[in-house]
Amino acid sequence: MEKPSEARVTLWVILASATLTVMAGAILGPIVPAIQSSLGVSESLAGLIITTHGALIVLVSPVAGALIDRSGPRRPFVGGLLLYAAGGGSGLFVDSFGPLLVSRAVLGVGVAFVYTGITVLIYDLYEGQQMNRALGLRSSANSVGGVAWPLVGGALGTLSWQAPFGVYLIALPLGLLAIVTVPETGRERASDGAETDAGVAGVVAVLRRRPALLSVYVLYFGANAFLYSIVIFYPQLLAGLGITSSLSISFYLAANGVAGGISAAVYDRLVERTSRHALVATALTLWIGAFAGATVAESALTAVPSVVTFGLGLGLVFPSAFAWIEALAPTDRQGQFSSYLASSGYTGQFLSPVLFGPLVPLFGVRGVFGAAAVAAILAALTLGVALRKR
Repeated sequence: MEKPSEARVTLWVILASATLTVMAGAILGPIVPAIQSSLGVSESLAGLIITTHGALIVLVSPVAGALIDRSGPRRPFVGGLLLYAAGGGSGLFVDSFGPLLVSRAVLGVGVAFVYTGITVLIYDLYEGQQMNRALGLRSSANSVGGVAWPLVGGALGTLSWQAPFGVYLIALPLGLLAIVTVPETGRERASDGAETDAGVAGVVAVLRRRPALLSVYVLYFGANAFLYSIVIFYPQLLAGLGITSSLSISFYLAANGVAGGISAAVYDRLVERTSRHALVATALTLWIGAFAGATVAESALTAVPSVVTFGLGLGLVFPSAFAWIEALAPTDRQGQFSSYLASSGYTGQFLSPVLFGPLVPLFGVRGVFGAAAVAAILAALTLGVALRKR
């Protein structure tokens, strides 16, 4: 058993690593135009530098989950951090588009192993309220990373377009520290009889027996799609209000992250007093208000509550989703089923502009948030019906 001081160091390594998963693409947002001009590529090709790692996360996460179930989370987690450093940091030295795209793919593989490794480490190292606290802090760390690392990347981008890639190298000392501080969990993963088949038939069998799992994936997909509707379309809304400075826009997005970090940090205390269902219902109510507020915002000041309110809800949904996977997934396959959460989340991020973008030419950017409000209302009604049936 770890000593309290060792356990704290382990938790801080896990949380520091969690900040890296969300900044994998966001850190380069401010320098996309510089990448485009420096490498002589089109805007769409430059955008692939941001999105390629996400596609690899979706594809590789199930492989990472299966490997974690076989070997435990520690070694895949450490290996993922080292891959993260290699794939992300190589951008410091690459000066052509093809090799840079390959490095982003390597980064995506690393993120897949780190993301799912963090999840299963928390499942294995903590129980009860301690696990809820660790999951809340993990979501809070994601929010902090989403605020802090892009600011660091933007500052380094004033030196050169390659300088921000150096931030990825922070994963190297974290990986070395993880080798020393993160223990082998050693928890026996008891099998659940007929559910031990890890193939497609086995997955379908589990989902039939535990259909609530599918609801969790849909929730996580939707939460990430909503999040990226804010990330992608809120700057357009702000531009219509006369707010065009990238620094000013970053403050609104940072407010979203800070709010999410605050609610996630107190998640364990909230869930102890109520239930995950109640917290998700609260989040959906907050989101309805946030998106409705965005449709009527008419000034810089009235545009603030929507991003804050949305962030508060997000900080309740993310740790709830991870906690439900721990409770619902077969014990010997938590890596596999938590990896599907990562895949559904990044798919939601990727599809968000596809789902909401066509509304802009038809109804304007406010139509995006009106549609999101309607979707949140439908989700809240669905949750209410499901709870009544229970």
